Amino acid sequence: MMKIAIVGTGYVGLVSGACFAEMGLDITCVDTNTEKIDALNRGVIPIYEPGLEELVRRNAQAGRLHFTTDLTTCLDDVEVVFSAVGTPPDEDGSADLRYVLEVARTFGRHIRKYTLLVTKSTVPVGTSQRVREEIAEEIAARGCDIPFDVASNPEFLKEGNAIKDFMSPDRVVVGVDSERARDLMARLYRPFLINNFRVLFMDIPSAEMTKYAANAMLATRISFMNDIANLCDRVGADVDMVRKGIGADARIGTKFLYPGCGYGGSCFPKDVKALAHTGREHGYPMQVIEAVERVNEQQKSVVFEKLAALTGELRGKRIALWGLAFKPETDDMREAPALIIIDKLLAAGASVSVYDPVAMDECRRRIGDRVHYASSIYDAAEGADAVALVTEWKAFRMPDWAQLRRIMRGDVIVDGRNIYDKREVAAAGFRYRAIGK
Repeated sequence: MMKIAIVGTGYVGLVSGACFAEMGLDITCVDTNTEKIDALNRGVIPIYEPGLEELVRRNAQAGRLHFTTDLTTCLDDVEVVFSAVGTPPDEDGSADLRYVLEVARTFGRHIRKYTLLVTKSTVPVGTSQRVREEIAEEIAARGCDIPFDVASNPEFLKEGNAIKDFMSPDRVVVGVDSERARDLMARLYRPFLINNFRVLFMDIPSAEMTKYAANAMLATRISFMNDIANLCDRVGADVDMVRKGIGADARIGTKFLYPGCGYGGSCFPKDVKALAHTGREHGYPMQVIEAVERVNEQQKSVVFEKLAALTGELRGKRIALWGLAFKPETDDMREAPALIIIDKLLAAGASVSVYDPVAMDECRRRIGDRVHYASSIYDAAEGADAVALVTEWKAFRMPDWAQLRRIMRGDVIVDGRNIYDKREVAAAGFRYRAIGK
């Protein structure tokens, strides 16, 4: 049985570990956070992701998935080590590589036979070379000559759909610079080849760039459509019609053409900033990418602006927000538009009531009790002057408009994700605004 270690038990590390274990590999997940590892050993997972808890428990019970705080305890047994630690943005927007480089140093200090270190974290172009240098330096300091390779295997998981994305991916991108590393990665992914998906082997810098380019392209489509939607508002066009009209063009397609109140999460904001920083660092400002980021930051205020325009003076008003997570099927609130909207509403003197199916605890952890945490969408809307939809959870798609009209004090609905039928909402007696309609 092939044995691998995965350092980092966030979204990428934990999903990758559980899915590799499901395919029959022996996986050790490593994290320096003792509380997190203790919880995982008890079957308690630190994030919300559909299907992940069951997958982790099943493979742990089968003896294929293990958790430890010490990478050195398993290094002698594994053939591959994946580095899936965080790369948070520094103040200048660059990716903070301290954890990535610390994994490399630990790897270099303790390997005793040929081992492959694979970077799965999203890292700027050139990082693998720095990783290689750190490892070589540590091995040289030991007076040893132990062979090793580095590789890049960026992840393309969508939160809320991560297990399916790992098990049935569009493609797997692998950057290598030796035949030995290529053969090892091909062996690792062989069980997935039954599903006929593509493994794209390339050089390491190209693999690193592919991850950033993919996320930047998707972020660009979102910001482009938000720009179009805001102009539609001003000229009287309906962005839904425009979206269908351009999406019917096979060269454009329909995906990621949905306007809204801005993107958030752990990937797009961080990766767009990091790519822009890489461009500046190399004397080539990424003009399109920097505009994408500016548009997105502005878009996070659109729901607040529509609420202010419809309710007049916000001071003393009660506003209900439906949805806190940056997208459905996750409790992730990193860079979530809801955080900006809440800040602006509270600063304007409004009181805020919120409801989200899974992100309430995460919101409380981030902002404390500055808002009222409701038990349902109707509890949140009780006595409210306005309701704003921020996250398009399925549970929010068909509210009882008549009941809402009875329990609300006001008559304003702001749809930050364009999921409601304007005529239906207006027929129930509401003033309705969406994005670009």
